[in-house]
Amino acid sequence: MYLLPDFTLLLMLYAFLLISYLCLLRFWRNDNLPPGPTPLPLLGNFLELRVGGIVNSLTKLTEKYGDIFTVYLGSRPVVVVTGYKLVKQIYLDDGDDYLNRGDMPPWESFYKGHGLSFTKNMNRWRILRRFSMPVLRDLGFGKRCTEDRIQEETSRLVAELKKTHESFFHPQHHFSKAICNIVFSIMFGNHHKYEDNDIDTVLSCIHEAFIIGCSTWGQMYDMFPGLMRVIPGSHHNIYNLLKKLSQFVETRVQINQRTLDPDNPRDYVDVFLIQIEKEKNNPDSEFYMKNLLANTIQIFFAGVETMSTTLTYSLLVLLKYPDVLAKVQEEIDNVIGRHLSPSLQNRSNLPYTEAMIHEIQRFTNLIPLGLPRKTLREVKLKGYTLPKDIDVIPALTSVLQDPSCFKYPTEFNPENFLNEKGEFQKNNAFMPLAAGKRICLGEPLVRMELFLFLTTILQNFNLNSSVPLEDLDITPIVSGLANFPKPYKIAFIPR
Repeated sequence: MYLLPDFTLLLMLYAFLLISYLCLLRFWRNDNLPPGPTPLPLLGNFLELRVGGIVNSLTKLTEKYGDIFTVYLGSRPVVVVTGYKLVKQIYLDDGDDYLNRGDMPPWESFYKGHGLSFTKNMNRWRILRRFSMPVLRDLGFGKRCTEDRIQEETSRLVAELKKTHESFFHPQHHFSKAICNIVFSIMFGNHHKYEDNDIDTVLSCIHEAFIIGCSTWGQMYDMFPGLMRVIPGSHHNIYNLLKKLSQFVETRVQINQRTLDPDNPRDYVDVFLIQIEKEKNNPDSEFYMKNLLANTIQIFFAGVETMSTTLTYSLLVLLKYPDVLAKVQEEIDNVIGRHLSPSLQNRSNLPYTEAMIHEIQRFTNLIPLGLPRKTLREVKLKGYTLPKDIDVIPALTSVLQDPSCFKYPTEFNPENFLNEKGEFQKNNAFMPLAAGKRICLGEPLVRMELFLFLTTILQNFNLNSSVPLEDLDITPIVSGLANFPKPYKIAFIPR
């Protein structure tokens, strides 16, 4: 009767040694991967990668192993690539070799390969991308009609900010509602009032899911997906929040279905529904409801959370640097004045403002590690052999802070985008939302929105901090999948 526990312990020890041996075999077989810290069986490099501070951990490893190295997230090898030259090779020079999406377990558990952003089915990705890019372009991405929509929304935002009567508050919710309305109009063809509960539902689901995905729980899920699926914790709420968002989107799609006129599509959902009908007899079609719902949710994520966080971070940085803020406002006053609405045509005449906006995106470094890629075939990179289907992380933070590309790599300074004459100067290393074929579809919209929202806000308001300048903390609250500004309060003082 006392042998059973000893026998059970022996079996457990045997199982552990077997798994450890298999893991070590896998590590040894990848002997031509770039060097990196020695992984432990099952744990990988968990001890070297501080959860919650993974960006800083990888930066320290760069100092030891150079601009390309291998780390193990659990038992999964991942090649980390740093610096402008190598990241450019991943995104642009040899971009077709790295087009597949890398593993992102917290999100894959919900999407299950559907939609454009997270799918690893390259045929699906190509079809949905080939469809979505011209549709979004026709609906106004980068065009005058979208500029008009943004200008209307900036006017509404200015009116809402004036209602705050110079009181101190955290501005992100106001910004998110304005941004959400623009994406609503493109996806569903209509605008919502700021008091509308629909907007609050969408925003809360998007923001909470994104925060959890970037948290320690989300990073643990990324490293140990099998284990974290059975361990209770907040990481499971990602699925629940995305499901709630999907139910909302499905209800809106049903409204579009009931009022659809195939000859006069109003928005992205209409065009997708028409394509579903066209291909209903094609058994291999990628146009069906699950892809529509997934695509719509993913575009909301990219269009709302990315932009509202960047805009919120922008004002915090400008509070910290009042000299930059003063120069931007002076340039806006001289070129546009106080009464005309800013337009995209003003860009070429606002070099310092344009440089400031680019520097905001570079300095805040919203997506520090980019989204992981996966090799489509065996490739050679800097003398190493990367096997097919290995994850590759292009560390965007290392590009945006590359001292060979930027004069002030670790400081906030608009002169990073100005030449000796004070003219705006593009920089090829400016890739805050990645680059190449798999760049965020909403990137043209983000550029338009940032310019029009920031110039309109700074034209109409002076900014006042609730704390002294020296107490403003502009370091991010999370440094993993995304960087978020620490909560702060600001007052908008009409000019």
